[in-house]
Amino acid sequence: MPMIDPNFAKYLLCSMNDYDEYGVHLLFNDWWETAPDDVIEKYVQAVEQHPEQGPLAAEGWYAEPPELPRLAACAPGSLGEGYYRFVVDNGLEARLGAGYRELHEAKMALGKLERMPSLLQYKVLRGYQTHDLHHVLTGYDVTPEGELALQVFGLAQMSYPYAAMWVAVVTAHMTLVNPDLIGPAMNAICDGWAYGKRARNIQLVKFESQLDRPLREVQAEYGLLDRPTQMGLALAA
Repeated sequence: MPMIDPNFAKYLLCSMNDYDEYGVHLLFNDWWETAPDDVIEKYVQAVEQHPEQGPLAAEGWYAEPPELPRLAACAPGSLGEGYYRFVVDNGLEARLGAGYRELHEAKMALGKLERMPSLLQYKVLRGYQTHDLHHVLTGYDVTPEGELALQVFGLAQMSYPYAAMWVAVVTAHMTLVNPDLIGPAMNAICDGWAYGKRARNIQLVKFESQLDRPLREVQAEYGLLDRPTQMGLALAA
């Protein structure tokens, strides 16, 4: 029976105690050296056997890093204009086209990700590219509860360890470290799960090629016009 490796458990405990200090993005990369083979295979099969995600993952398409002037030129009400406003309003200009890939490649160079299948590597790298677009499409903001809800939205649509680790870490923290988070965290988790289940799949979709379409038109196509509920207090302790 698959079990949590004691060496990995040290990192898991660090993240559960303080996920701001030891983030899930680090924990995710720690897991692969000791992850059970059959558990890894189940995650691979979940993507491969999905009628929409499987073909998209097999294609392995990556977007070119977005250019801010290109987004700024998009028409009012378009997906691109919504993306531009999200980036500027949240001060994310410096993050465009950079970030997680560097961490991933550094871990690869150290041999830490040798057991991570190429399909799952594609998912995490492509997911980094689409993360902010998913904020725009779903309406989830960048507050801690909005970020948690978006991760759970993605988990509802795709069985993937990164998003599932978010749930494991936050629920352990709220239970054993800060019970004040139970209400807002569970609101975010429930909201994201229900929203992700009722929406059409948006994982791995090439939204970068749809920047000039009206945002509401794209949202309607993917069942995203129902806005998230108010989730209350922030998750920050």
